[in-house]
Amino acid sequence: MKRPKKGDVWRYEYLWHREHEAGKDDARKSRPAALATTYVGKDGRTNLFRIPITRKELRKDRLAIEVPQVERKRAGLASDMRLWMIVDEYNHEFLETSFHIDPDGYQGAFSAAFTDKALDLLVGAGKKGLFNMVKRHDGQCRFEPGPSARVPGGAFWPA
Repeated sequence: MKRPKKGDVWRYEYLWHREHEAGKDDARKSRPAALATTYVGKDGRTNLFRIPITRKELRKDRLAIEVPQVERKRAGLASDMRLWMIVDEYNHEFLETSFHIDPDGYQGAFSAAFTDKALDLLVGAGKKGLFNMVKRHDGQCRFEPGPSARVPGGAFWPA
């Protein structure tokens, strides 16, 4: 299996926060999800932070970034439809103990610049208390962004 890394897009059973709050443990379906970032913690486990990709137009109270056509092609996604990465929620899991990774689910990868833009928005939302995490594991997690995590000047809906 290819080792997941920052910017990758994988088919993934993404569990929406609203589903988690309703008591569900499993996702309704597999969908593309991007890895906002990964890092190896002090305990040696690889942390994966997955953000969902959707084709549904979003309500204005959701924080998202539209995926440009060139990035959709890079990531192996449908280039003929509009897609968004939602950056106000994410799934967290550990690579070594995940039951949710499809070893054949790799689709492609976003550019580093586009991935950093999405990560910036996710970190910015977190600093303002505007995101929700769904733990796909039993352990505890604290988001510790690396040096590339820059918070943008308050823009949550980039043009």
